[in-house]
Amino acid sequence: MPQVLILFLGSTVLAFLAALVLSPVVVWFSHRFSLLDIPGGRRIHLHPIPRPGGIAVAAAFGVAIFVFWLIDSLAGRPFLIPEDVRSPRFTLTAFAAVVGLGVGFLDDVFDLRARWQLLGHLAIAWIVVFAGIRIDFITDPFAPGQLVELAPALAVGFTVFWLLGMNVALNFLDGLDGLATGVGIIAALTLGATALLPSVNEPFVAWMSFTLAGALVGFLFFNFHPARLFLGTTGVTFLGTMIAVLSIFGTAKVSTALLVLAVPILDTFYVIVRRVLQRRPPFAPDRGHLHHRLVDIGLTHPQAVLLIYAMTLGLAALAFVTTGAAQLAIFAGFALMLGVVVLTLPERSTREEHADG
Repeated sequence: MPQVLILFLGSTVLAFLAALVLSPVVVWFSHRFSLLDIPGGRRIHLHPIPRPGGIAVAAAFGVAIFVFWLIDSLAGRPFLIPEDVRSPRFTLTAFAAVVGLGVGFLDDVFDLRARWQLLGHLAIAWIVVFAGIRIDFITDPFAPGQLVELAPALAVGFTVFWLLGMNVALNFLDGLDGLATGVGIIAALTLGATALLPSVNEPFVAWMSFTLAGALVGFLFFNFHPARLFLGTTGVTFLGTMIAVLSIFGTAKVSTALLVLAVPILDTFYVIVRRVLQRRPPFAPDRGHLHHRLVDIGLTHPQAVLLIYAMTLGLAALAFVTTGAAQLAIFAGFALMLGVVVLTLPERSTREEHADG
């Protein structure tokens, strides 16, 4: 076990260092090819900022995974990668992450319409399902500790919905510098720690999660306010796909991920419901998100981000010390509380929003 922990630490540190090195390269690349987010409208930054920072995160993650995969292979026995993972299932999962990276990059370059992003997310979900990674069981809320097996068609539908929802929620969250990155770090660390619990015992998931967290921490040095590099749809889609897959790989940890990421998931739900009730397109941009409202009531950019970090850390702590049924109950309680907050906080009008531009 100590040898495995050393490999965890080494992979995480390597991903962190690789992100520190690769992020400036992506900044240069973005300026060279004009892959920039231009100020105006809802974009309140003062200068053009490179968009596809997710390339640095994905590349740093990939480098660390590849290096320690070699170490694991040369060690003579699999410390990190169990035999059931050394299969087309792992290859297809990696391919899904690459597709997510590609879909996000196309959006960062061409500013795709929501329908095309949705088609890309559907393609990712179906690749994951085809790889054999599905949510086959859910926690029975009326019988603590009991699992309910889903029918195959329902398992496929639930898995596709989970992957779509995760990508949409993180995309909606990515509205302030460092917000999606920091929440992603907390989620990845929580999934990694949960995977090491004796009741779960999935070192492969822990390794992947900690390595992802390391890459995100290195990137956060360039992404926190004032950002020099945005995560972009490139990074959001890669991150959403990875967290969604890691939460259902092996022993499903969907309820853990659901609670840790309750802020973006519930914010997305309330925003979409509000837009539909107002007879507006559900994916039409506005300043109705929780993070925008926090800024509009007087919090500074970093204060709003740190407050959501704190909320996410609290939820992560609860997710780590509770089990499925309790996690769902906490999620429901937090949903009610956040709903009251959303109804209480003022929303700036579209006219005020355009006046900023």
